[in-house]
Amino acid sequence: MLLPLINKVITMPTLSITVLASILFFISEMALVIMKHSSKKTVISRKDRGSMILLWVMICLCLTVGFNIAFRRSWTPLKQIIALAGYLVIIVGTVIRWIAIIQLNKAFTVDVAISEGQELKTDGLYRKMRHPSYLGLFLILGGLSIGMANIWSVLAIVIPMFFTINYRITVEEKLLSREFGEAYAAYKSQSWKLLPGIY
Repeated sequence: MLLPLINKVITMPTLSITVLASILFFISEMALVIMKHSSKKTVISRKDRGSMILLWVMICLCLTVGFNIAFRRSWTPLKQIIALAGYLVIIVGTVIRWIAIIQLNKAFTVDVAISEGQELKTDGLYRKMRHPSYLGLFLILGGLSIGMANIWSVLAIVIPMFFTINYRITVEEKLLSREFGEAYAAYKSQSWKLLPGIY
């Protein structure tokens, strides 16, 4: 069962790049899980509500479904051009995500938590976007789906992941509102949640 799948990957070079990009994405996210988990010693408040597990389950499930759909369709030169557009979206998403992580510095954790001495970040990418790292994540996943060059793959990934990321943001914003009160309410009124100018 695995051999036919490997053969399809080899005979679809553009889709092979999408597979490689998804593997690199998983490696980078696993590195974050290992290195950027909140420390029990410094955390003053944690409220993840299962959002990290849900995020991982949905990413794995959506990408699996998306790839299975993409592998069953014929590959044309037009699809290769569409896939290249997807790769550009992946690059943009990766840049945004990692700049957001670097700018948040020690305050960035893969679980929803507030640490001792943590201040509300409202500059850099966070000046107009409250969750640029999630925007980057959404663009990466969207880019991977476009790289599959199949509308059904895009729908199978983008729609569920939007709602999953939105749930994660809702959990995070409840904790931030509780910890930073009026300062966070004022910040919310002057910034976008995820998509600048839209949402």
